[in-house]
Amino acid sequence: MQTQRPILIVGGTGKTGRRVTERLTALGHPILATSRRGDLPFDWQERAGWPAFFRKMALAGAQSAYVTYSPDLALPGADQAIAAFMGAAVGAGIRHIVLLSGRGEPEAQTCEAIVQASGAHWTILRANWFMQNFSETFVAEGLRAGELLLPAGAVPEPFIDAEDIAEVAAAALLGIGHWGRIYELSGPRALTFAEAVAEIATASGRDLRYREVPVDAFAKSLAEAGLPAEMVALVRYLFTTVLDGRNAAPTQGVQQALGRQPRDFADYARKAAAQGAWTLEEERRASPALQGAQI
Repeated sequence: MQTQRPILIVGGTGKTGRRVTERLTALGHPILATSRRGDLPFDWQERAGWPAFFRKMALAGAQSAYVTYSPDLALPGADQAIAAFMGAAVGAGIRHIVLLSGRGEPEAQTCEAIVQASGAHWTILRANWFMQNFSETFVAEGLRAGELLLPAGAVPEPFIDAEDIAEVAAAALLGIGHWGRIYELSGPRALTFAEAVAEIATASGRDLRYREVPVDAFAKSLAEAGLPAEMVALVRYLFTTVLDGRNAAPTQGVQQALGRQPRDFADYARKAAAQGAWTLEEERRASPALQGAQI
């Protein structure tokens, strides 16, 4: 008979949320994982559905939660949404929040302060740019085409593996020793985007190039491709503000939380390449080993 209280995962299908879910499930913990259209629907932009969501959550008895805000805590209105969420969550029985935040984002720190003042125990995870952004977003399309165009110059970034974020989040959800901690999470070394693409080329065995483009032209191309305006604004913010060198120095957050070194970009690239992240679709169809592989 299951006696453990379920753990709420807000954003259960996202890059880190699904990985947190997988880890906790493998450890035998019951999970309440949200998505916009899943069995437990939750949408940050549709507050009309929140009362029913929090009733279900309270009935299930969840007392801890991993929270990711979509699309990003730095965007306008995020602080209001986080304040409303925290009020409802604490009222429904949540006692510990693990919040995914962004390293070097003052707007995100406003949201962190709301969580910290909510009355619940908290753990804050401030993360650098995800390694998986190269394989699980539109960036992968450019790499599969042979050339990645981004408005990032020579400023290095210590990219963080989403697997490390998920492992830290799972540890924080399961241990009170992480309460009241802010972990700044990065990879072990900083790379420029050109250097990252070169490592992906080595891992995948493909001829890949990186080319810097003006941010205005890049934003325009995203809008013309149909990317929502808020996502275009987020990309502009990331490349003009957050990726200005403020986060270039690697941190000790993974070591502090887990007692080990974070995963290296080269290891990530080899694994993603083996799963076909940057393989052309016709090549994937021709390879039985890659059919059905999760990228």
